[in-house]
Amino acid sequence: MPTDTSKPFFQLDIRVYYEDTDAGGVMYYANYLKFFERGRTEWLRRLGVDQSTYATQKRRLFVVKNLEIQYRKPARLDDLLVIHSTITRVGPASISFQQSALRDGELLCESSIQVCCVDADTMQPVAMTPELSNLLKKAKN
Repeated sequence: MPTDTSKPFFQLDIRVYYEDTDAGGVMYYANYLKFFERGRTEWLRRLGVDQSTYATQKRRLFVVKNLEIQYRKPARLDDLLVIHSTITRVGPASISFQQSALRDGELLCESSIQVCCVDADTMQPVAMTPELSNLLKKAKN
């Protein structure tokens, strides 16, 4: 759950499928990262940011630079999870997110993820366009 509920967050509902689990029906730990990625992507999409277009027209990509994750309780086959995503910081070339996975309001996993903007050709850090930076700063508040 977002640590600061006064800040806006994006919510994505997602079901745990058989392909997401191990032989015991427990969601494989790395799949939380996939679900968090989907949460960030869908939030950007809701803000009107298409990452494919940003990559081809602006020659900028987003890559995960750093993450910290804490697993609290397991998700299981057929669970309906709610992924919360909150922007905690917008820098010139990076965005920091707090993300969590919940089942019926119970915290299962939480993560702090820093995403870096890089040049699509050189893969070197580069500032986001001013339009995107301003949009993300507004979404953060």
